[in-house]
Amino acid sequence: MGREQRFVFGEVADLYDRARPGYPGALVDDVLGLCGLAAPRVLEVGAGTGKATVAFAARGLEIVALEPTPEMAAVAARNCAAFPGVTVEVATFEEWQGRGTGFDLVLAAQSWQWLRPGVRCRKAHEELRAGGALALFWNIPLWEDAGLRAELDAVYERHAPELVAMGAFPGLRVSKEMASMREELDTSGLFEPLTQSLYRWSVAYSVEGWLDLLNTHSDHRLLPEARRLALLDAVAEALNRRGGAFEMAYETQLYLARALV
Repeated sequence: MGREQRFVFGEVADLYDRARPGYPGALVDDVLGLCGLAAPRVLEVGAGTGKATVAFAARGLEIVALEPTPEMAAVAARNCAAFPGVTVEVATFEEWQGRGTGFDLVLAAQSWQWLRPGVRCRKAHEELRAGGALALFWNIPLWEDAGLRAELDAVYERHAPELVAMGAFPGLRVSKEMASMREELDTSGLFEPLTQSLYRWSVAYSVEGWLDLLNTHSDHRLLPEARRLALLDAVAEALNRRGGAFEMAYETQLYLARALV
């Protein structure tokens, strides 16, 4: 049986937890500000290892965090053990049976694209109380070093051209996916128009740290192992030629919308 792309993260759950960046504190402030409540009830979709869960739980919130991959859910539960208001459940959002009472906030951090189109908007609306909020956000690498990006583009063309064709190399595909997801939300008739907020920040990477990050990307994990290892070796060589450690600028994109009655 083939490996489903949205579930391969479980193969490297601990590495994912170490290598993936978190989210700016200002984003949490803005999301909670839209909710307008001191302690909104939160449903998180595709919680992963709890990167966003912990950031929101630290504000004392009650959170039901859904994660379909048992290995990822186990790490999330471990990370959230200090927060009694958090419940981590192994479930897909599409199949999860709601609690029968509306949530104040549904959030999806780096996960909305994995949900089934045509179902995700309707399901989110069903789980929200009237006027509740939907928050979707992603970390987008900006690639401000054009020279480094050009060298890495050449590496991918040699070792994984199908990833280039798919736009899978980190930071290329998001704009196309986002346009489609925004259109789906805008035409659903279930939510007010989306508002967007942007947050700029950066992460310092060693060569090893960047390779660890790439090893958590689902499209890289689906490459045959020999080709994936050859790709990563070539990426390491390119990075070392340019001095090794580097700074990656990120833009976190937040999209917010209130549910219509």
